Amino acid sequence: MTQEVEFTILMPCLNEAQTLKTCIVKAYEGLAAAQVSGEVLIADNGSTDHSPEIAEREGARVVYVSKRGYGAALLAGIQSAKGEYVIMGDSDDSYDWSKIQSFVEYLHAGYDVVMGTRLKGTILPNAMPPLHRWLGNPVLTFIGNVLFGTRISDYHCGMRGFKRASVLQINLHTPGMEFATEFVAKAALHRLKMTEVPITYYPDGRSRRPHLRTWQDGWRHLSFMLLLSPTWIFLYPAAAMMIVGLIVSLLLLPGPLYIGSIALDIHTLLVSTMSIVVGTQVMTLGVVGHVFSVNSKILLPTYVSRLASQGSFLSTGLAIGTALIFIGIFPTLHAVNLWASVDFGALDARQALR
Repeated sequence: MTQEVEFTILMPCLNEAQTLKTCIVKAYEGLAAAQVSGEVLIADNGSTDHSPEIAEREGARVVYVSKRGYGAALLAGIQSAKGEYVIMGDSDDSYDWSKIQSFVEYLHAGYDVVMGTRLKGTILPNAMPPLHRWLGNPVLTFIGNVLFGTRISDYHCGMRGFKRASVLQINLHTPGMEFATEFVAKAALHRLKMTEVPITYYPDGRSRRPHLRTWQDGWRHLSFMLLLSPTWIFLYPAAAMMIVGLIVSLLLLPGPLYIGSIALDIHTLLVSTMSIVVGTQVMTLGVVGHVFSVNSKILLPTYVSRLASQGSFLSTGLAIGTALIFIGIFPTLHAVNLWASVDFGALDARQALR
């Protein structure tokens, strides 16, 4: 510990007395096998089972984190790390800390982030619940890859290495389990250089239940992905609704449209015009959400956010909106005139709606 620290082995800890000593011993073995200098840092998140004392006795450094949560513990640990590189992972003995050479090699090769992948590695029996292995992880990983343009096979592997300076600049802030998703998504959004290495995943050595809650934490991961993707969630669907609605409306304005035995008339016209209205509202919501995310430092500034933040954008929008209001007055007056022509009685719906 008196020499310069190149690597920090970071483990979040909440009552891991059963496995912490084993993990620390293996971590020092891994540093020695990789022939790099380093420290073992335990981010203790309020343990009541003497985990901090065990860590210090085994030569690890302990940072005490009062704010509860997986992400909160890791964020504090990253801030406190002395190493140029950090390799983080759980302290439940589910990862073999003695085998970190591949992480070291890729980090030395210039990668900003090196993800462990259990799904391309080896998952030992009883190490991962079937629901996580065959549904949760693959589905959330697929969604993340689509939304953020990544090619990661295991979004939620807890063992990952990174350049500390690179990760500090991407403004991670989530305190819970969704930190794992935020880490990968923001690394992709900031275009950090990423790769992954297969690892072996072991059954954890704890006798108590794990901290992970399947459905609650799964939803937190998914909802945070959606928060980081206003373009996919709002702008693309809204544009599709508006374009389809406009095309169908223009085709039906002259009269009914027959496709074989199918007749499209005023009911389809009503749906298509409502599609334009709803699409416009959703697109507006998407722009507002995008600007909010940028201002909250969740997303990087984009062309959309820069454009929407300009004063000219607001004034142009108000001008267009006002013009549409006045344009809408004329067909409205025409409709009233049609109604008056039948002494304000029943209208021909096909004519009036068009």
